[in-house]
Amino acid sequence: MDQQAPNWRISSFCASGGCVEVGTTDSAVLVRDSKDADSPILTFSQDAWSSFVAGIRAGDFNPEGQ
Repeated sequence: MDQQAPNWRISSFCASGGCVEVGTTDSAVLVRDSKDADSPILTFSQDAWSSFVAGIRAGDFNPEGQ
């Protein structure tokens, strides 16, 4: 992983505080549990994250009929 400290962000829709945080470095996108800053971190390449976000926007993860 990069030595650069990630810039962690949490969604403004997260009212409960029990959400995920997304952090970025120059070469990766990181995801962790917002309730536990020491939780394991999932690491994704920029390309993989871009594909994931594009799938969300396209509705690829919505149950049928919604």
